[in-house]
Amino acid sequence: MRIGLLTEGGYPYVSGDAGLWCDRLVRGLHQHEFDIYALSRSRSQEDDGWVPLPPQVGRVRTAPLWTAEDDAWRSHPKGARGGAAAGDERALGRRARRRFAECYGELVGAVSAGTGAPSEGASADLADRFGTALYGLAELAREEGGLIGALRSDTAVRTLERACRAPGALRTAREARVPELLIVTAQLERALRPLSLDWYGDDALGAADLCHATAGGPAALPGLLARHFCDVPLLVTEYGVQLRSHYLTLGPDTAAPAVRALLGAFHSRLAAEVYRRAEILTPGNSHARRWQERCGADRARIRTVYPGMDATRFAEVGEAPDRAAPDTLVWVGRVEPAKDLISLLHAFAEVRKEEPKARLRIIGAPAGPDGASYLGHCRALAAQLFPDEAEGVHAVGDNPVSFEEIGAPEAPTLAEAYAGGAVVVLSSVVEGFPVGLIEAMFCGRATVSTDVGAVVEVIGGTGLVVPPRNPRALAEACVALLRDPERRARLGAAARARALELFTVEQNIAAFHGIYLQIVSRWPVRRVVLDESGEPRPFASPAESHVPGHWTGPTARVLPRGLPGWATSTPVRATPLATAEGA
Repeated sequence: MRIGLLTEGGYPYVSGDAGLWCDRLVRGLHQHEFDIYALSRSRSQEDDGWVPLPPQVGRVRTAPLWTAEDDAWRSHPKGARGGAAAGDERALGRRARRRFAECYGELVGAVSAGTGAPSEGASADLADRFGTALYGLAELAREEGGLIGALRSDTAVRTLERACRAPGALRTAREARVPELLIVTAQLERALRPLSLDWYGDDALGAADLCHATAGGPAALPGLLARHFCDVPLLVTEYGVQLRSHYLTLGPDTAAPAVRALLGAFHSRLAAEVYRRAEILTPGNSHARRWQERCGADRARIRTVYPGMDATRFAEVGEAPDRAAPDTLVWVGRVEPAKDLISLLHAFAEVRKEEPKARLRIIGAPAGPDGASYLGHCRALAAQLFPDEAEGVHAVGDNPVSFEEIGAPEAPTLAEAYAGGAVVVLSSVVEGFPVGLIEAMFCGRATVSTDVGAVVEVIGGTGLVVPPRNPRALAEACVALLRDPERRARLGAAARARALELFTVEQNIAAFHGIYLQIVSRWPVRRVVLDESGEPRPFASPAESHVPGHWTGPTARVLPRGLPGWATSTPVRATPLATAEGA
């Protein structure tokens, strides 16, 4: 089958998010064809280029979300620009401008009226209102060659202002000033840019058997439009919740309460529409699943599919005997404030009181400028809490806390980094899907983790879990494992078995392969697609088409088997007795 893979700021760009799992998915499902439709987030991302693509990728079409300039907004296959027009409002006719004002007014009216799950009474009407307006704008954009100019026009700003001043609007929306309305209009235009793409014909997404969006939000919007225009089924995968990410990544220009409220309401409405129209939703963990259900997703259409990770590079360490020093704790990851290394250092101070020979290895590079300054603060705290120690007056002092990076002599590879500790510690206060924890499980290591994100779901009883920001609880758990090598071995073996069962690339690919077949096998067929040999592709025609009979006409009567032919003919009207005697 042909899959339209939809991404935003990810695959196939070198610097894209979640590019690794997308690449593994495409390469693992080599029996299918993939067309990639990618939205880029910045010029630097486009300049960095693409990762090498496997032969089953037929074509790549990209479009930028990072500029509003007409000459930069184009749909371009294989990197060659050209295609959709920008749709300046001045080029629209009077009737088109009136349609735009009506549809956009309905859209922002549904947004400014507030948020809520579409199953909650009146909010269902707002969800329908939002969806109708969205598809109305999409149809207008298709007819006029784009709406980018109209979406950032004075008409759009005035329409938004009227919606915010209307009765029943959000209180914070009614307080929005003109500069804030301009910011919201610009952000809505950026989020709605996929409406102006030329991706929705029979030579693009219309030719796909299935659209697979690798995230919600703008990445899934082309899939919604392909479903609307071409009746192509939509599958949405969320390993991180797009709506939650939006709330966490609002910049300083969107800090005003009115801006945050309106943009939050828009993304909530868009998420609800995506969840309502998708054939199947595949969250990466129960945390993402709860967000989807809160936004109105039908539980019957949700299938949890854990991210697939390559276990082979950890196989040697996981299968070998434990060679780590029995009194060593190790932390591996990106150094940033969310990892809460400060609490880890304070917890290690408590550990040292119980186990004076214990050591702590912090292995990882800083994540950006904030991470570098945070790392410096952690080094200073470690020097303060643990002065250099020496066994005698003539020995060189040594600090029990070391800061290292992958590739150093002490930790040449990621697997060796995990192998260097008897216990692996995760001390985060914010965590989505804990990739580092799964890597430690692949290595057969006992773990102590904080109860954040999907940690409990991943661990499943094969490690110790403590509350976040609680150094004492973290220290007690670490001491308990350091003092019990047999328990460490049991937990490590159970953790490795669980990781190999649930979190490998193979299980991820097998799950999506089954979901692809499930969706396509029950979706109405719009055309017969032939392969290179001239034979219909699998599922190119429905199963009932192979059964003799007319299945597309009026419903036939079902008769008992063995009924004589006269019983199926048209009944003969009886002649009244009186009439017969008179004749």
